Amino acid sequence: MKNTSNQTYKELAIPHFKEVFDIIDEVLTELSIPYYLVGVSAIALELLKNGIKPARGTKDIDFAVMISSVKQFDKVVDELERYGFNKVKAPWTLYHSDFRIAIDLLPFGEVEEKDTVNFNRRYSDLHVLGFREVLENAIEVPIEEKFAMIPPLHGMIVLKLIAWSDRPEERDNDLSDILMIIKLYHRLELEWQDIMDHHFDLIPESREIDWLFISARVLGRKSAQILRKSDKLLTRIVHLLNANTLDVKNSAIAIEWIKSNDWSMSYAVKLLEEFKIGIDETLYKSNKELK
Repeated sequence: MKNTSNQTYKELAIPHFKEVFDIIDEVLTELSIPYYLVGVSAIALELLKNGIKPARGTKDIDFAVMISSVKQFDKVVDELERYGFNKVKAPWTLYHSDFRIAIDLLPFGEVEEKDTVNFNRRYSDLHVLGFREVLENAIEVPIEEKFAMIPPLHGMIVLKLIAWSDRPEERDNDLSDILMIIKLYHRLELEWQDIMDHHFDLIPESREIDWLFISARVLGRKSAQILRKSDKLLTRIVHLLNANTLDVKNSAIAIEWIKSNDWSMSYAVKLLEEFKIGIDETLYKSNKELK
């Protein structure tokens, strides 16, 4: 489908994104494999459509790929090797020396269940919790002549919370990306209109508005729509949020957030609490409606 958007790959600040994306799209489309972009490039695409250029570039592009078996995953890798990609240490990472760019193919779907033994043995360091649930909410973003599937902003927060909690010592950028989404959320045209239309109850009448708190609460409400699809995913996120809000002085997330902001610990924790309250009230409302 032809896209008339004026967004360009160059504005993503990701060298050779077009070449890489075109190859991935061609290979996975030919093999009838659903996929979507995740990570910083997905956030950049969502913000770019609102006229906000990426704050940071990347030489890594991440794709969540719905795979039915380890054999099918190997087929994808074989096809990409024909286009000049080469395997590196991690079995899900490929590198193209001409483009000087790495891609992560993060397999999820039936491969997690049908090939549990082989999958766990070969990809023991790979964590894909939430990918399947987020795919159901993926949105289409136009860019040049193509369309890319990406998670909604609240889906990105869910995936980044999981990724950070798996390797907190290696993934500081996940927390800064989450905070960036919260900070920019109310400035995005469609999200602003959604707040006015469906979350107006959060806007106080008699005191100064803190848009970060409102944005975090709305993002929590929307994240609940994904979390309720999986008890395991919900439990993981709720446990993480509790661990970072109940003990204010030792909240790892709040500690990271105040490094680049003139905030108190209590303010940073309150921001996270608003996100959690949004989840809680949406789940409570859903359970109440079922009774």
